Amino acid sequence: MTDDTHNLGRRRLLQTVAASWILSVSKVGFAASSQVIAVRIWPSSTYTRITLESSTPLKYKQFLLSDPPRVVVDIEDVHLNSVLKGLGEKVQQSDPYIRQARVGQFDTKTVRLVFELKRVINPHVFTLKPVAEFHNRLVLDLYPQEGEISAQDDPLLALLEDYNRGDVARTLPPEKAKDGQAGRSRPLVIMLDPGHGGEDPGAIGKYKTREKDVVLQIGRRLQKLIMREPNMKAHMTRNEDVFIPLKVRVAKARKLRADLFISIHADAFTSRAAKGSSVFALSTKGATSSAARFLAQTQNESDLIGGVSKSGDRYLDHTMFDLVQTATISDSLKFGKEVLTRMGRINHLHKNKVDQAGFAVLKAPDIPSILVETAFISNISEEKKLRTAHFQQQVAESILAGIKAYFAEGGMLARG
Repeated sequence: MTDDTHNLGRRRLLQTVAASWILSVSKVGFAASSQVIAVRIWPSSTYTRITLESSTPLKYKQFLLSDPPRVVVDIEDVHLNSVLKGLGEKVQQSDPYIRQARVGQFDTKTVRLVFELKRVINPHVFTLKPVAEFHNRLVLDLYPQEGEISAQDDPLLALLEDYNRGDVARTLPPEKAKDGQAGRSRPLVIMLDPGHGGEDPGAIGKYKTREKDVVLQIGRRLQKLIMREPNMKAHMTRNEDVFIPLKVRVAKARKLRADLFISIHADAFTSRAAKGSSVFALSTKGATSSAARFLAQTQNESDLIGGVSKSGDRYLDHTMFDLVQTATISDSLKFGKEVLTRMGRINHLHKNKVDQAGFAVLKAPDIPSILVETAFISNISEEKKLRTAHFQQQVAESILAGIKAYFAEGGMLARG
């Protein structure tokens, strides 16, 4: 055997041993450690959400410390990387809950996150499986301490607390309960629902226009118009970049005894050729078209994308699904027709009638509810229109005109 042959054999033996060692290490978990690929912080007046996105599900332990108040999260089988090191830079000075964030390698297998707080909080931690473009997520929601803010001060926060406890129905009025006849002894109450928000961007156009931003701007414009009307008032399910679960949006409308519910969207389709405005109402008997079915499926995924833990709430499981009334859907169709007619004066209509499907956000049993697709953000020309203040104002004015026409024809006034 030559020296060259001997050396070649020796190198191959060493390569085999090295490969075996690497394989054995991966089996005990060293090479299989999770990698955090993104961190996000979504501050809002209602709650602050912290999201860690990872290649594999994260194992964690969470606890609270005092003097000063802190929330600590230990994440196992993770090593500190540049993404985690940047967490502190994502804390905004205006965040109502977080003062600062620190991160460090606590031991060889654990990364520790420490959030120094501006106030005592009630943390809600859960994990989410991959959905849409998101990987595995660990979500930490920081709410004010229970009872710190009353339902009178912030009805949305009270509903979120009930939702997390699994009892949204606890503080809701019974169906059809009204404090006077709308339009006579009390103002007409309109609930505006800008879709998506926070972790859920909604559809995104070719030029990176986000649905959640456009519809919030339209909602704010419409609220201003409604508040100028005599004997009308408007509330928003969200008035900032925050994620609100679909069922909590509906519950807020019922909590505030709304007479109408309007969900505002600017959705996308698989083809960029799709264009035009649409109006949808609820159907309990299946979608009236394949397009309506597709849209309802994508909108109903909002909770999965935005991120909610399963509450098992009895209000969601029974009242909303079992007590949807035929009369309410009939009123929704009448209201939707009035809005669709006005939208047709400012934009091409995708369809000349109100379409129907099983939209979760339209399932209030006692409030006529519609979903307005203002335009297709996936269509290049309509995306450009949606970005303009002029078109946003036109949409707001058209919806208001539909509201006024609906009540002029009787609307809910006939139902009392």
